[in-house]
Amino acid sequence: MTHATRSAAPGIWCGEFDLFNNDGLRGPRHAGAGHHRTRVLVRAHGRPLGYLHFDAAPDAVSSREIRVRSVDSFGDSVNADAPEPIADAPFVSVIVCTRDHTELLTSCLDRIQALDYPDFEVLVVDNAPSTEETRELLAAICALDSRFRYLRQERAGLSAARNAGIAAARGEILAYTDDDVLVDRNWLTEIARTFRDEPAIGCVTGLVATAAIETNAEGYFDARSPSWSGRMTSERYDLSGRNDGSPLYPYSAGIFGTGANLALAREAVDRVGEFDEALGAGAKTKGGEDLDMFVRVLRAGFAIAYEPAALVWHQHRADDDALRGQLYGYGTGLTAFLTKYLANPATSLDIVSRLFAGVKRLASIRTATEGRMLDHVEAPAGAWQEEVRGYLAGPVLYARARLASRTRQAGLRRS
Repeated sequence: MTHATRSAAPGIWCGEFDLFNNDGLRGPRHAGAGHHRTRVLVRAHGRPLGYLHFDAAPDAVSSREIRVRSVDSFGDSVNADAPEPIADAPFVSVIVCTRDHTELLTSCLDRIQALDYPDFEVLVVDNAPSTEETRELLAAICALDSRFRYLRQERAGLSAARNAGIAAARGEILAYTDDDVLVDRNWLTEIARTFRDEPAIGCVTGLVATAAIETNAEGYFDARSPSWSGRMTSERYDLSGRNDGSPLYPYSAGIFGTGANLALAREAVDRVGEFDEALGAGAKTKGGEDLDMFVRVLRAGFAIAYEPAALVWHQHRADDDALRGQLYGYGTGLTAFLTKYLANPATSLDIVSRLFAGVKRLASIRTATEGRMLDHVEAPAGAWQEEVRGYLAGPVLYARARLASRTRQAGLRRS
């Protein structure tokens, strides 16, 4: 199905302003002539407080105006104390899985190189590439920076790439991000700090802020994903009483975070195992591997921490067709993930008991998303319909993916 791409553009520049440093207003993308409005993520000593919106271009927004409005909007939280430095920072393996996105990857790796963290390595997993561009890029980077390593994974699929990273990583923490993500310089510091806060934590996620709302597609996706792009409060989740109060818990899609900003303790990975290769981008199901990992971490007795200070910026799909494809994959991934737990005798009753609440939740997504959209953003034609089409296809696609996985494993045993 094809749709005409809308010509109207919201023109919203997204940036950040920390009340306690002299960096001024800055953002993941340069401001241009097409930016007529501004959204500012306000921070205090790096801690995100919330967003402010200005009906003006970024160069017309003053530091004084941001500070005054921050006091009015965020109250006493603007006076937050600076966090203590981390002693004995653990060694972290940053894992970036990519496929044929060299331009995006270059920007991603530039930000990773600039991380303010003393002890980490970077594994770039090139997943079933169709060109040699990523290998050539990494050859140049690795020649100058020994922290970087290049891995090639010929079996297509994000889960296969994530698992290749697990096998090669040397860190006690495995921090995943995507090639369309720009990490904050304190990203690893806040991840490590959160793991140190509580030994039971097996997984840390963080705020995934929108890098730009220049198109309706970006604006729609920004409104579609508030659970990990808009929450400014630290949260802890487990199966011993700390939850979101939802009848869907712990199968609540998105409540824990997203795979674009996901860190796992090596101890947790050793206990729960690798990512499910029947799920995830590049597999028939197109998603759901992160949702599955969250549930498995909880069921293994670990806690999940959502820490907004572990911040990254995500560059959303900018055109309507790409957005519709992504939303279709979100739909298939979600119901494929749920089908996995419905098919498991140990969890099938959990899923059945939540079916009514789940259907009710899905039915509310369209209205909720459109209600959260910023002024001047219009919903791209067919976006919701593609997501629904994905919901309907997910169970069948999961069955096909599982069958393909079993066939491949049987072939490996015979060889």
